[in-house]
Amino acid sequence: MKSESIQNYTEKFENVPKNVRLVSAMLQHAGYQAYLVGGCVRDHIMNRIPNDYDITTNATPEQIIGLFPRTFYENSYGTVGVVTAPLEEKDQDKIKESIVEVTPFRLESGYSDGRHPDSVEWASKLEEDLSRRDFTCNALAYEITKCELTDLHNGLKDIEDKTLRTVGHPDIRFGEDALRMLRAVRFSAQLGFAIEKVTRESIIKNEKLVQSISHERIRDEFVKILMSKSPKQAFELASKLNVLKYISHEIENGIGISQNQAHSFDVWEHNLRTCQHAADKNWKLELRLAALFHDISKPETRRFSHEKKDYTFYGHEVVGGRVTREILTRLKFPKVTIEYVCSLVRWHMFFSDTEKISLSAIRRLIANIGEKNIWDLMNLRICDRVGTGRPVEDPYRFRKYKSMVQEALEGPTTIKMLKTNGENIMSVTHESPGPRIGLILNALFAEVLERPELNEEMKLSKRAIELSELSQGELKDLAAKGKEGMKEVNMSRVDEIKRTYKVK
Repeated sequence: MKSESIQNYTEKFENVPKNVRLVSAMLQHAGYQAYLVGGCVRDHIMNRIPNDYDITTNATPEQIIGLFPRTFYENSYGTVGVVTAPLEEKDQDKIKESIVEVTPFRLESGYSDGRHPDSVEWASKLEEDLSRRDFTCNALAYEITKCELTDLHNGLKDIEDKTLRTVGHPDIRFGEDALRMLRAVRFSAQLGFAIEKVTRESIIKNEKLVQSISHERIRDEFVKILMSKSPKQAFELASKLNVLKYISHEIENGIGISQNQAHSFDVWEHNLRTCQHAADKNWKLELRLAALFHDISKPETRRFSHEKKDYTFYGHEVVGGRVTREILTRLKFPKVTIEYVCSLVRWHMFFSDTEKISLSAIRRLIANIGEKNIWDLMNLRICDRVGTGRPVEDPYRFRKYKSMVQEALEGPTTIKMLKTNGENIMSVTHESPGPRIGLILNALFAEVLERPELNEEMKLSKRAIELSELSQGELKDLAAKGKEGMKEVNMSRVDEIKRTYKVK
């Protein structure tokens, strides 16, 4: 076994969480071996923050369970989840963060379905466990107490060279689990590694094996690619390796489909650049999905207009919404995600002449997409613009549109702001339904504009009783002040919004 007492690496592992150290120490105290293994070791060496921690040991699942008060064991691969949160902890997110997965050294054999081992045996040596790992950079083990790194497959050198290479022959590794081919693409994007030649050629040769992978597992890798810093690079690589079609063959339909004069790139390049900008902005999954698929149906809706002497893509957003739904449904995304993303794709072509667009039209758009989602639609438009090759993501016309959206969202300041209503007014004044109720409300509004502290239900009720004793003429005069005050407040707020977005 090639082990190194790596004093030069020890400092890289100083930030291993206390709960992970505790689990490791308890295993060792009971007489078992315990090693950090896999991606967490790789990430520490690369000065990255691991998403989770895995420990491998020569203890069996039953022995692991016997050592810890809170565990769960719901698989056939020996992995035991050790919960290190306090027993009274009720925050599920914190409990999830506190889980450390502990797995026995194991051997796997026979992958008749190309996904799962036909048999799993507990191994007695670390070397046997590391030999079944997927890539050399993930086949590293670290013993915390001894500060000892085990590297049997030159993983350190491959990390240094930024090279992704399988442990053993790639045909064997991919034959065991075809998902590793998509994982290779994902790691390449996440880590900035180049896939070495033999591994790359093996992916091309064995790409049809991906057909055996469940849509759920493909979806999970797809999501991890999207949430990486370099999804554009990953999708380009997946296409070259002939595996992108197993995620979505529709994405590649845009290759070579030129667009009109407003675009510098074909549909394929434009969609990838739009998605990449969403990643550059560190925006959420739904927005990245919408960015990738927003122009997915331009190929089938493209027509050449002799009148315009250019291509048109009428209705591509409507067709694209339906196609996006088919893709996400096929990949088993949650319904709420599907509805949200499809809505963004469907309505992404909202942009028009801001000198002609009306607030009512913007309100209709907000009604279609939802108040909570309108700013994601704005952000999608930013990505779309940058994806065309234009360097400025926030031009005047777009700022003007955002200003109008803000104005439409806030709406006019009205008597609805009062902490009372017509029904309450009738109850305390015994007035009959009619114009006088509106006059009283407007009069109250005028006074609250001057003195906001009056906007309390009891104070308003008391004042409403006083107002109800006034003549119709007196009440109309006070109500007129309320209407004029409302107009002034609205104009002032609109001016403030315009100043915020630097538009006229």
